[in-house]
Amino acid sequence: MSDLFHNIGILAHVDAGKTTLTEQLLYLAGAIRQAGSVDAGTASTDSLSVEKQRGISVRTAAASIEWKGTKINIIDTPGHVDFAGEVERALSALDYAVVIVSAVEGVRAHTENIIKSLDTAKLPRFIFVNKIDRAGADIDSVIDDLKKVSAQPYLMLSDTPDLSQEQVEVKLIDSNKLAAQATQVLADINDEAADAFLNDKTLDFKKAEELIKAETAACRLTPVLVGSAKFSVGVKELADTLVKYMPSANNRATDGLCGIIYKIEHDKTLGKVSHIRLFGGEIANRDEIELYSPADKVVEDNLTDDSSEFEKKPPIKEKVSQIKKIVGAKCVDSGIVKSGDIAAVCGLPGAKAGHFVGSLVFSDSARLVHPFLRVKVTPADGDMQKLPELAGALSELSDEEPYLDAKWENGQKEITINTTGKIQLEVLDNILKDRYSLGAAFSKPTVIYKETPSSSGFGFAHYTMPKPCWAVVKFKFEPMPRGYGVSYHGRLPSNQCFYRYQSHIRTSFNSCLEQGLHGWEVTDFKCTLVDGEHHNIHTHPLDFFVCTPMAFMNGMVECGSTILEPLLKIKITAPIELSGKILSEIIKMGGEYDTPVNHSQTVWLEAIVPVATSMDFPTRLAVLSSGKAVLSQSFYGYRECRDGLEHINPRRGVNPLDRSKWILWARGAYTGE
Repeated sequence: MSDLFHNIGILAHVDAGKTTLTEQLLYLAGAIRQAGSVDAGTASTDSLSVEKQRGISVRTAAASIEWKGTKINIIDTPGHVDFAGEVERALSALDYAVVIVSAVEGVRAHTENIIKSLDTAKLPRFIFVNKIDRAGADIDSVIDDLKKVSAQPYLMLSDTPDLSQEQVEVKLIDSNKLAAQATQVLADINDEAADAFLNDKTLDFKKAEELIKAETAACRLTPVLVGSAKFSVGVKELADTLVKYMPSANNRATDGLCGIIYKIEHDKTLGKVSHIRLFGGEIANRDEIELYSPADKVVEDNLTDDSSEFEKKPPIKEKVSQIKKIVGAKCVDSGIVKSGDIAAVCGLPGAKAGHFVGSLVFSDSARLVHPFLRVKVTPADGDMQKLPELAGALSELSDEEPYLDAKWENGQKEITINTTGKIQLEVLDNILKDRYSLGAAFSKPTVIYKETPSSSGFGFAHYTMPKPCWAVVKFKFEPMPRGYGVSYHGRLPSNQCFYRYQSHIRTSFNSCLEQGLHGWEVTDFKCTLVDGEHHNIHTHPLDFFVCTPMAFMNGMVECGSTILEPLLKIKITAPIELSGKILSEIIKMGGEYDTPVNHSQTVWLEAIVPVATSMDFPTRLAVLSSGKAVLSQSFYGYRECRDGLEHINPRRGVNPLDRSKWILWARGAYTGE
């Protein structure tokens, strides 16, 4: 087995051909006897019954091939936007991505989001333009669309095939043409190439290859290849160029044990299975390893020499019981996983998707998922005795898909989950029936709003009675622009408030963000700890967990709260005669649009519309256009709500503004029953 690893992700919009390409790579390398079919439900990486029935991937799946002395671990990801969370988590485990773009449909909305996320994560990528055998294929148009999405230069590694032929063939360009094209394309980003280009010279072939590899690994150049996965056209050429030009796992290697859990699944026999990408070190059966949550990192602003007491949350320590590695399309017992490889590790009950192994590693986040809908879940047969069992199943599924964020407190008559769309709910219902033998009823989706402080102000609370207790907290809140998020600042002298107590304040503050004045998540503001106090005798370690939520909510009352609504960016292509009616629909939804672009008998337009008024727009557009209009939509962001309505989300638990009841509840003396 090779010690040289490539961990790659196959990413694209739905129906672009990701799973088909994975099957062809497995067949090419001899890992499977016959390439499976998505439509027939025989694809090796589609193992769930719902995947076989619907012909779509809903979970990431791993496979591996050995090609020219390199082990390529392939992570096949879902293409439907409802399951973008799987893609988002997979990005953290990759050495690079293979992005598939259909030569017919071009760069779709989800593909655009994927490429932008790769830019954010500074992750190298390779473009495979698929379906060149189909009528309407336009390679030049695809490249033009790609250039509009990302500023990186694109280097074509294959000759332009004759698309008019019945059987399209793909060949890699020869060494002379590669050197010439590399000189021209690299001239804008590399000094050596620029010098050669300006002096009417061509890079030496070996130097051209060296620069292609270096600039691709540095995420400054994107190689491109064309083909047809369905007919295995260009697949061998793809495998050859991946091992030749793309960066190996050594590019992300670290010293010491370090890895990330990019996927969690539950097996009836093995229990919880954690899929780990290892960047450094190795893990063997019966090893005890440390797990860290990304939230465990403490950002220490304005560090001083006397701040060493600032408390950090200890890692979770758990023992590995079994290790399975991916060989072909199957998992086999291995007993060990080494740096650069991926494996399925059993025996980590506290593990969650996104947890780090061994040590904390941070890179720029690549956000692809923004759940903006929430539904209530109850037992399908109305038997509320099954509610705790249903809540347990959804909690387990939230370990696999954290964006579900299932919430239920004992005594409530319903569970709430976040969702990204109708298909996700259908798949969830199928999994609940197959895995847990549970039926679920889902309410009509409601919009997830957010809120933000309306003005600057202070949040203050003192908790000094009833003794023994002593905690004083004072925050300053400052509104920030849309999309800013939340930042936390400030550190007090240790003799005024011990650093470990300031750590408690920060941890509690992060929990407070879940529910603001109107019950929604609070965002887009800057919080500074400006004052605080402990008592050497009376302060109990948990006092600041009681005091901080009161200070937070008092601050929200003083500043006021502005409701924010989620927005979608929609792109529509339709017959030109429908442009007036479509624009009228956008105005009715409270949307804003750019000037429509007319081309021949077609109109192309973009608009920003509120989620609340556009949930049934796809259906209305289909009826309006008799199915002739093409719609794509993606999350755009949040803005101040303009509908004039009061949007209240019922609070879970006791409100800290009810001081007496909150203190009793926080101290365990009040259950709310």
